[in-house]
Amino acid sequence: MKILDRYLLKTYLISFTSVFVILFFTFILQTIWLFISELAGKDLDLVMIFKFLMFKMPSLVPLVLPLSVLLSAIMTFGDLAENYEFAAMKSAGISFKRTISGLSIFILILSVAAFFFANNVIPYADYKFVNFRRNLAQVKPTMAIAEGQFSTIGNINIKVNKKSGQNGELLEGVTIHKKSNLGEGAKTVIKSKTGQLISSESSNILQLVLHDGYYYEDITPKNYQDRDKMPFAKVNFKKYNINIDLSKLNNVDLEKDQTGSSDGMLNLVELLYTVDSLSTNYNKELISVTDNIYQRTGITSTYQIDTTKIKKTKITELTKILTKSEKSKILEIAMSDVSSSIQNMDMNNLEFINKKKNINSHWLAFHDKFVIMVACILMFFIGAPLGSIIRKGGLGMPIVFSMLIFITFHFLNTFGKRLAQESGISTFLGSWMSTLVLLPLAIFLTKKAINDNGNINFDVITMAFKKLISKFSKQSKTV
Repeated sequence: MKILDRYLLKTYLISFTSVFVILFFTFILQTIWLFISELAGKDLDLVMIFKFLMFKMPSLVPLVLPLSVLLSAIMTFGDLAENYEFAAMKSAGISFKRTISGLSIFILILSVAAFFFANNVIPYADYKFVNFRRNLAQVKPTMAIAEGQFSTIGNINIKVNKKSGQNGELLEGVTIHKKSNLGEGAKTVIKSKTGQLISSESSNILQLVLHDGYYYEDITPKNYQDRDKMPFAKVNFKKYNINIDLSKLNNVDLEKDQTGSSDGMLNLVELLYTVDSLSTNYNKELISVTDNIYQRTGITSTYQIDTTKIKKTKITELTKILTKSEKSKILEIAMSDVSSSIQNMDMNNLEFINKKKNINSHWLAFHDKFVIMVACILMFFIGAPLGSIIRKGGLGMPIVFSMLIFITFHFLNTFGKRLAQESGISTFLGSWMSTLVLLPLAIFLTKKAINDNGNINFDVITMAFKKLISKFSKQSKTV
């Protein structure tokens, strides 16, 4: 390694290490703020809180690492340009292309390391984090319920739209899937407008009181041909109590792994296997539900219509042989069947939408492992030429430009993945949208810096920030 490469690598590593540590601890503070409601006031010791944060830290690297590469590149090359070190290199016949060649190798190695980190370390840390959080929630039952997602407490899966109260005991928009001991044939759903968790430290019973809702049970027989004979039960209630035995939950090993794998806990091979299984089950269930809806209509091969008998009766309209009360009953039965079929189709449609989202999430997690690798390379080839062009080091202008670029990258990445999860676009395009948008900028800036054509006017951005700062300073003085 030549003296120039060692000097540039040393200068870059000093900036990169400082920026990475500062940003990492900033994101850790944000994580503490996000989970403060789960950590504060739950009688957790420092060891538990430290483990909680340690398992969460690796998942912050995909956010911190590209931003650190970008900001440190702008700072390093901006410093070199501002102190006329680039001018000295050029006078010695060293081009910008030769200047970044040594650092490019380091960034390539860093990107490959980031890929292996995302494929091995982050899934393991997410797995430990989810299990530790689940076990912690069983030790502290009020932590077990998270807003907007299904959580497991005892023998029920519960989702609430909103939690309130001093300890989060007041619930709104409660949906419960109850596990039954009758086998796979029984499906029970309980929905209520409001609910309340009542627990006591001296008791192993957690009481869940529901208000204004209904209890729905759909029973599927083992014999496929007996489906027409099996009714479903639906009961409205003003108040409904569910008692959950916490005696087993209180004896929880916080280090024990119980939760199965989700998309964030799998590596590339496991993701491909899981996606294939989910897609196969999705297609099979789609065919099964379609056939089930057809069976519920009553139009089956078992119903044979005797047309000759109808002709002998010499009745042009079947309704003429029915009384008004019988017609009314038939209409009520028909309306009830239609309403039941619509409700069943709505539930199935919602279930298929969620399953499709789950498949899309696994594909997005698959692409994300490659996105972080390419993002590091992309951010370097944006930051290095940009720093040489703006000729500003330190923490002033580099922070402004790096935050604008990274916010754009993060917004496009989040927007693309959300759209892809809803099946609005393909998962490939959703994952790589941010990279595809910023890639032309990286090529443009690198080409400008290599050709020593840095006549780009950034005064529009800098003057806008200066005007904004002066405006706020004037307002503060008047106040």
